[in-house]
Amino acid sequence: MAAKISVIVPVKDEARSLAELHQRVVEALERIGQPFEIILVDDGSADDSFQEMQALFEKDPRVRVVKLLRNFGKSAALAAGFDRAEGEVVVTLDADLQDDPKEIPQFLAKLEEGYHLVSGWKKHRRDPFSRRALSRLFNFATARLSGVEIHDFNCGFKAYRREALSRLRLYGELHRYIPALLGAQGFRVTEIEVLHHPRRFGQSKYGLGRIPRGLFDLLTVLFLTQYARRPLHLFGGVGLLSFLLGSACLGYMTVLWFLGHRPIGTRPLFLGGIMLLLLGAQILSLGLIGELVTHLAHRGEAPYLVQVELKRS
Repeated sequence: MAAKISVIVPVKDEARSLAELHQRVVEALERIGQPFEIILVDDGSADDSFQEMQALFEKDPRVRVVKLLRNFGKSAALAAGFDRAEGEVVVTLDADLQDDPKEIPQFLAKLEEGYHLVSGWKKHRRDPFSRRALSRLFNFATARLSGVEIHDFNCGFKAYRREALSRLRLYGELHRYIPALLGAQGFRVTEIEVLHHPRRFGQSKYGLGRIPRGLFDLLTVLFLTQYARRPLHLFGGVGLLSFLLGSACLGYMTVLWFLGHRPIGTRPLFLGGIMLLLLGAQILSLGLIGELVTHLAHRGEAPYLVQVELKRS
């Protein structure tokens, strides 16, 4: 019987937690009474995680194991799981036992209300203050920029309907912004509060080095969700502003020249106006090239998603 629920667990150096995690996931899903599968994705672990996965695979026929060639990152590990999931509903959670599998039925119940993605909200986090403060900052900025009003974009505990996953392309570290990416396409996104247990084994994979990458990824998400299909609206606005400022500077210099305040060629404002004009022209050209690339890349692809269509045969 085909699995109706797929649970995907990206793993990076979590050997000591895998056996307990498997037991708790199985207990939670067996209470539901629907067929399920557990997909463990080893994202280049340096400990005995893969050996633990092999043991679970041999013990439980519902376990599937994927070992990546090296550490590609959480987005790639999730993508590998999504590509292999057979369930109508896909649940993701981390392998560090900070997520509680017994809450999976709550996610499934929320999906039944018509949502495409249900994201966990670790309202009471068991992390250091520095990480909590940074997370709140990113969540606030992402909510404002994306228009998806949830509190915790980066929580690994999520449940998806399959039709939403078919429109999701992950790379880099875009897993942090999955609700924003799906929300921008019109999928219904919500969140529920979840427990967040203290880490018992290993160390957190997140540090201050992720701050610059997080900022760049946030800009990427803003572009993908707001301007991916209309790049000229972004580049054109910036280019036009630069062009107008340059024109104003040179217009002012022209007035001075006619009034006899010469020479003007040595004035910084004159050179600045020329630079602004050139910059504006270049940015506008970049926007036009972006429009051409977008047109060619999406040629033949419908720019919409249909939820329901009623028609007579």
